[in-house]
Amino acid sequence: MHATDEPMIRLDHVSKTYDGTAGPGGLAVDDLSLEVARGELCVLVGPSGCGKTTTMKMINRLIDPTSGRVLLDGDDVSTVDPVELRRRVGYVIQQVGLFPHQTVQANVGTVPSLLGWDRKRIRARTAELLDLVGLDPSTYGDRYPAQLSGGQRQRVGVARALAADPLVLLMDEPFSAVDPVARERLQTEFLRLQRELRTTVVLVTHDIDEAVRLGDRIAILRQGGHLEQYADPATLLGQPATPFVADFVGADRAVKRLSVTPIDPGALEPYDGEVPLSLPADADLGQALAMLLDGAGDRLAVVAEDGSPLGILTVPALLAQARR
Repeated sequence: MHATDEPMIRLDHVSKTYDGTAGPGGLAVDDLSLEVARGELCVLVGPSGCGKTTTMKMINRLIDPTSGRVLLDGDDVSTVDPVELRRRVGYVIQQVGLFPHQTVQANVGTVPSLLGWDRKRIRARTAELLDLVGLDPSTYGDRYPAQLSGGQRQRVGVARALAADPLVLLMDEPFSAVDPVARERLQTEFLRLQRELRTTVVLVTHDIDEAVRLGDRIAILRQGGHLEQYADPATLLGQPATPFVADFVGADRAVKRLSVTPIDPGALEPYDGEVPLSLPADADLGQALAMLLDGAGDRLAVVAEDGSPLGILTVPALLAQARR
């Protein structure tokens, strides 16, 4: 058992070189060091060829580093049997990769079956996870992948990856193969699920908006696998460390930052009677600004979960917090 303050994932000066196939001199990942805390959702983002998928695959030894160490829950993964390691690490890819000849229930139960779980336990776990990802097990359990929509197949892929309670969930462009409406719905559902289960996640994407929406921390990589900045979304958007980061996150980064900045309770004025517009205390500044613009007002009542007022957010207070 490892100490709870030990990061779940640690990359210690990791490099990966391919002879003449990636970047200058075949360098795919360049002396990369970062840590992912337990229960954290880390996003690797950057342009094509920046080494983000290579980095992720080194965590479960689909690729071995040329130098450096990858530690999972304190263990150097190079000392762990690759098959046993991959049974401890869930993996979700863009095209899902479900077995077409197996039912949804059998697909979700793949790793528990390999681990020797009994049938009753597998059925219970499968039903629990299908329910968690929003698929009624009595309706979808006996269907085959071809009978599902793209979004439903992606949900089954996530359920399968979580089936054996993995230490870590790796996700490679998991939502890019579905249409924009389904993608947003899947992202919302996945965030809810991750917050509930507190699974440690490493997610690869090329989409900075997706990274900002999902990530607790974001690693921005550039060509040759060089880490430009590793920070929470608000810091990344408010204080880009290099010109590359500033360009990558976009000229609208100030607007994006509003969506990851929670309302500061200390900025609220005392509640002084009825206010026509209200929003929950866990809303962000972007939602507050949108509501003010839509409602053409200049004051919002911020309310607790039970609907009781906590205070008033004014436009000047909103703008002052946004400028910090």
